[in-house]
Amino acid sequence: MKYLQLICLLLLIQLSVCAQKPRARDIGIPFNGITGKFNAITDVKGVEVGYSTIISGQGKNIRGKGPVRTGVTAILPRGRNNNPVFANWYSLNGNGEMTGTTWITESGFLETPIMITNTNSVGVVRDAVLKWFVKSNWYKEDYWYTYPVVAETYDGDMNDIYGFHVKESNAYEALDGAKTGYIKEGNVGGGTGMMCLGFKGGTGTSSRVVRIKDSNYTVGVLVQSNFGSKRNLTIAGVPIGKELKDTMNYEIKAPPAYRDEGSGSIIVVVATDAPLLPHQLKRIAARVPLGIGIVGGFGSNGSGDIFITFSTANPTAFQRKEFTKLDGMPNDLINPLFEATVQAVEEAIINAMIAAETMEGINGNKAYGLPHNLVIDLLRKYNRIK
Repeated sequence: MKYLQLICLLLLIQLSVCAQKPRARDIGIPFNGITGKFNAITDVKGVEVGYSTIISGQGKNIRGKGPVRTGVTAILPRGRNNNPVFANWYSLNGNGEMTGTTWITESGFLETPIMITNTNSVGVVRDAVLKWFVKSNWYKEDYWYTYPVVAETYDGDMNDIYGFHVKESNAYEALDGAKTGYIKEGNVGGGTGMMCLGFKGGTGTSSRVVRIKDSNYTVGVLVQSNFGSKRNLTIAGVPIGKELKDTMNYEIKAPPAYRDEGSGSIIVVVATDAPLLPHQLKRIAARVPLGIGIVGGFGSNGSGDIFITFSTANPTAFQRKEFTKLDGMPNDLINPLFEATVQAVEEAIINAMIAAETMEGINGNKAYGLPHNLVIDLLRKYNRIK
C-alpha cells in the first residue's frame, strides 16, 4: 500500500511539473547566468508567493459588473514567520505607487509581506493586510503598528478597474495560498490584466546563483510587467518588436486613448540570501533598470517603475531591546550580485511574456500573447540560436 502511495505521489509531482507553462529557456531563448532550482524568486530559501486571480465576463464594459481581469500577488519574505528583513527600494520613474516605503528608508527594515495589485485596489489590499495580521495572529504583541507594502500597475485597458472588483478576500487568498517552489507566471495574480512591450504581459520570475569567496548566494526576482513600446522589444539582442511591428498589434477599441505609447509600469521585487545591509540593498535596487533596459524599457513619463529589495540573511537583525551581531559583505565583493540582478530581471520579464496568453478584456480590447514560433524564427535569423 505504501509503495502504491509513493507511486501516486511521484506521478502527481510529475504532472504538476509538466503542467507548468513553457518558459523562455524552454523554447530556446538564451540567457546568461546560472539559475536556481526553480528559476524563481522562491529559490531564495523561505520566500513564498501566492496569487488571487479574478477573471470573469466578456464584452462591453459595465462599471461594477465587468469584464474583470485583475488580481493580487503576495510575496512573504520569510513565509509565515514574522521576522523583519533588511530592505530598501528605488524608483526609476515615479508615476506609480508603493506604500510603506518611507518607513523602509527610515528604518532599513521590511516588516510586512509585499503585495502587488492594480492601481485602484491599493487601498483595499493595504487594509486587508492589516486585518489579515489580526486574523492570523501575525503580531504576538497586544499593541503594534505597521505599514503594509502594496504596489500597483494599471490594468484598465483589460479590466473594469473602476468597478473595484478586488476585495479583502482576494488579498487573504493570495496571502493564505503563498508557497515555495514552482510558481505560476503570465496572466496570474496582480499581473492578470497587464500588457508589456506590445504584447500581453503579467507576472514573471527568475533567479541567479553566484559564488562569492567560498559561499553560494541566490538572487531571486519577481516582476509585475506592464510597460514599454512594442518597437523597443528586444530579446537576446534581437529587435523582436521592430521585426513584428505589423504583427498582432493591440486592439484597443475603448476607452480611446489615454494610453501613450510606452506608458505603463513595472514593479520588481528582488530577494537575496546574501548578507547585505540596507544601503547595499539600495544599490541592488538601482541596478534593476539595467535589466529592464536590455529588453526595451527606458522609464517613460507615464510609467511607474518602482523596485524593492530585501535580504533574508541575518535572521536576528530585527531587535527592539537588545544589541545584535550581523554578518556583512564588503562592497568590493558585491559585483556578482549586481550582475545577477540585471540578468534575473531581464529573464523574469521575458518569462512573463512567454507565459502570458492572448487575452480579450473590456469592450473587446485584446492583447496578444508573444508568438513563440515567430520569436524563435527571428532568433535563428539573427544567429542567436541554431
